[in-house]
Amino acid sequence: MSGHGYEKDAIVKRLRRIEGQVRGLERMVEEDRYCIDVLTQISAVSTALDSVALKILEDHVGHCVSGALASGDPEEAAAKTEELLAAVQRFSRSR
Repeated sequence: MSGHGYEKDAIVKRLRRIEGQVRGLERMVEEDRYCIDVLTQISAVSTALDSVALKILEDHVGHCVSGALASGDPEEAAAKTEELLAAVQRFSRSR
């Protein structure tokens, strides 16, 4: 595990697959594919990105936030808690 709390190699691998999906979308648009097919693929990319975001958020809680709470430093714990809540709010607003 990296210092950031997530499995960097696994996340990079997933993002590269998503990048391939986006390139496929670009080809679909260039080829004038049926709009519903394009929208279906856009939805799949969005779902895949959401999955990556949730994994990073989960790992953040399990590593960074729990570490701050376990440290006994109330300022660090409060900072990580505020950071977590802000991230959850940003993520939920984008839905």
